[in-house]
Amino acid sequence: MSAPHPIIAITGSSGAGTTSVTRTFENIFRREDIRSVVIEGDSFHRHDRKSMKLAMAEAEVAGNLHFSHFGEDANLFAELEQLFSCYGETGTGQSRKYLHNAEEAAPYKQEPGTFTPWEPLPDSELLFYEGLHGGVKTDKVDIARHADLLIGVVPVINLEWIQKIHRDRSTRGYSTAAVTDVILRRMHEYVHYICPQFTRTHINFQRVPVVDTSDPFIARTIPTADESLVVIRFADPRGFDFPYLLSMLHDSFMSRANTLVVPGGKMELAMQLIFTPMVMRLIERRKKRLAA
Repeated sequence: MSAPHPIIAITGSSGAGTTSVTRTFENIFRREDIRSVVIEGDSFHRHDRKSMKLAMAEAEVAGNLHFSHFGEDANLFAELEQLFSCYGETGTGQSRKYLHNAEEAAPYKQEPGTFTPWEPLPDSELLFYEGLHGGVKTDKVDIARHADLLIGVVPVINLEWIQKIHRDRSTRGYSTAAVTDVILRRMHEYVHYICPQFTRTHINFQRVPVVDTSDPFIARTIPTADESLVVIRFADPRGFDFPYLLSMLHDSFMSRANTLVVPGGKMELAMQLIFTPMVMRLIERRKKRLAA
């Protein structure tokens, strides 16, 4: 953690909805005129698209049927921790971009599925990370300890799978069977690398559908916001004005002393109400530290 160079990290599985949370934070940064640098977790994958396919084939031949983007072997955990550490100490660091599609790749004159060269970060007041591993801790790295604010995005598992299946079919052209194979291959590392992060987060957002999602592999539609509740768990509830939040978020309630439940359609408003003052406190703390 760093007072002069704060770090906010959003962590969640593929299909969890971290990109939507990122948009909420980008709105806060724009409204409050905060200069942020955004780091995508995909930038710290070890392999580009072509070499990942080769690495997966080699792992399968070797008997490793669990090799995936979720685990340690397919990612640059040490380099990600080095970025967080360096930024926290100096406000600088090195990163790159992963070019997901032709539109992203065109300005760089590269193929989709490749990385841009490593470059120094631009000047900023705050680092914002969004990806799979913002809260990872292993026997070699502890990325979670560097985040001033660590947020988990965790739909219930069937909803997460529905969202992933629909996203990968519509944007990547995958079949349901292909996406199912990916889910099964990733399950071991999901349990060992993704789930443990949510015990280290400061706040978790878990979307819970109130419609039947018992077989996510045949679901024709993603449950809408109005067909969901959002369970918001605060690791330390001290300092939060829950009566105020309940008055602003109609039809919400406290299910535990540290857990706020809101209608799905009010998730973004809840994030704005909760995170805007937290972000502003980080920025104020930064200004005081730099002035001193």
